[in-house]
Amino acid sequence: MDKIQVSPSVKKMLPLILATAIFMQMLDSTILNTSLPSIARDLNESPLEMQNAIVSYVLTLAIFMPVSGFLADKFGTKKVFMAALLFFIIGSLMCALSQTLTHLVISRVVQGLGGSLMTPVGKLALIKVFDKNEIVRAMNYAIIPALIGPVFGPLVGGYLVDYLSWHWIFLINIPIGLLGIVLSFKNMPDIKSEFIDFDLKGFLIFASASLFLSVSLEMFGNGKVTTPTLLVFIFGFLMLYFYYKHARKAEHPIFPLNLFQVRTFRVGILGNLATRLGISSIPLLLPLMIQVAYGQTAVVSGWIVAPMALTAMFGKSAVIKILDKFGYKRTLMVNTIVIGLLICMLAIPGIHSSIYWFVPILTVMGFFNSIQFTAMNTISIADLRRFQESSGNSLLSVNQQLAIGFGIAFGLVILNAFQHNTRLIHGDIHNAFRYTFLVMGVLTVVSSIVFRRLHILDGENMTAEK
Repeated sequence: MDKIQVSPSVKKMLPLILATAIFMQMLDSTILNTSLPSIARDLNESPLEMQNAIVSYVLTLAIFMPVSGFLADKFGTKKVFMAALLFFIIGSLMCALSQTLTHLVISRVVQGLGGSLMTPVGKLALIKVFDKNEIVRAMNYAIIPALIGPVFGPLVGGYLVDYLSWHWIFLINIPIGLLGIVLSFKNMPDIKSEFIDFDLKGFLIFASASLFLSVSLEMFGNGKVTTPTLLVFIFGFLMLYFYYKHARKAEHPIFPLNLFQVRTFRVGILGNLATRLGISSIPLLLPLMIQVAYGQTAVVSGWIVAPMALTAMFGKSAVIKILDKFGYKRTLMVNTIVIGLLICMLAIPGIHSSIYWFVPILTVMGFFNSIQFTAMNTISIADLRRFQESSGNSLLSVNQQLAIGFGIAFGLVILNAFQHNTRLIHGDIHNAFRYTFLVMGVLTVVSSIVFRRLHILDGENMTAEK
């Protein structure tokens, strides 16, 4: 079916509108980490209890992200997107005004409600407006904030807390969100679906699966690898199985199983999950190592990682030419291996080496990360039919959220395992980080096998030359 027809000015602004949403969400997801001790002191809470402020946001994303496609189809992309931005702004203001931890947790839920809708709905509008051969270029500009957010988040958070106050890590969202509302009011198309049938039972089952998996990932990430954690994790997968049984019988499931009959979507979903297992933990583990093992400040660790964001922006101009010349299969296989080898190289510097040894590695890694995420995101939607776009985009967003959580939790579990192996690390915490990087790197290299399932001509309809 034909794409939604809009003016050239609207098509020009849509990637920018989506970028504002992604930037706020990614910045907010990472900026809080460096600020938790300061917030805890101000609210008279233990820093260990402040994890609830992060968990409440993540769980809200997990619950409401699956319904984003249905809400956009029913009420229109423009209304839902603007409402999501408004919820995020209100939640951010409530966070800044919080006087107790309970207030902060409630505020983060409101913020998470906005965050769960704004990025998937913004992407859906972009998918429905742009032709297949235009999506790579449009998505390329929009996902740059997703690459620079995790890098600049801790750095910006450190400066705001040190020189202003922790309240500003939330207040910074307000002008960005207002800009997004103004731009979307003028330029966001209000796309609805002619056919709407909400699968309430399927939503509740799938949302439960996302919730239990997210809870278990947070528990894994905190080093709590206990029997209750494993039971919650297993129960999450059981709920996914129950959803599968439900979707086979339901007439209009929230995520139709015919999505997985589309090979490029199937490979894109699996590839996102597999490669992010190794990649996602690096923006957390490396600054942590620089602070814990090398004894540097959060601001210094932030500046060491910052070059990743700069080269990610340069990568956006190269990725289109690379995909046009080599195709998706070769690009993703080679690029995944390169990223894996770069992660392994982070294990080379010894404790007495200069920390600036990491800068050139991270600089190159930012460039290849840019190619990786653009290619994975666009091949996933390459062959979706018009009626599959809403549900496919929502499922892709949920998958990415869980994949990032899996990656971070897995990295912390591996680090924790090496940390307690005194014979292997000889009492040097730096060695635990080095072995962790080697495991993450090898895992990333191995994950390139997933993209062998692609055909050499897959994604041709997405190329700029088409």
